[in-house]
Amino acid sequence: MVSPYWSSPGFLCSLMDVNVLAHRQHVSKPPAPPSLPYYDCRYAVLREPIGFPRGAEILEDDEQAIHAWVENETEVVAVGRAHLIESDSDGSAADHAGPGATKCPPFGPLEDPSNRPAIQIRQMGTRPEARRQGHAATVLKTLEEASKEHFGAKIGLLQAREVAIPFYLSQGWSIVDEPYTISGIGPHRSMIKYFQT
Repeated sequence: MVSPYWSSPGFLCSLMDVNVLAHRQHVSKPPAPPSLPYYDCRYAVLREPIGFPRGAEILEDDEQAIHAWVENETEVVAVGRAHLIESDSDGSAADHAGPGATKCPPFGPLEDPSNRPAIQIRQMGTRPEARRQGHAATVLKTLEEASKEHFGAKIGLLQAREVAIPFYLSQGWSIVDEPYTISGIGPHRSMIKYFQT
């Protein structure tokens, strides 16, 4: 027999409250740089697994970017960043800091001036043990909203690893441009989302 306590609405609310309290969402806007735990997560998820040295997770323009992250009681579990694409830029840039970085291709939609201001989402990652819990969606939505507010962004652009494309499609993003490969990382596709302002 199931106890009425276990099936009561109050018990279910208590369980949901514990989960909400266990994970905190954060955002920092320029010029606030992210913390060391943020960079620890970014390195552990995005650079260390493919053999990059420590430091490759830090980008030259991190202080001009918006950063969002989710943390639990002990560590940052999901991260991402968004930066304004300069009005004279086509969005092509080095994939990571340091020598030997592959230059990612330009974003075709930036040829249309009505798509400015535009932001680029980069460095999205979630620790393996924290995946499929909605943290990446929280980080992405936070970056989208903060980019509209802070930069006045009309569109968002990103370069997705093939394995991440279904996630971005589920969040309202669309594939644009031709496929390409980032050396040492693998196949990617460029993606776009039009923001409602």
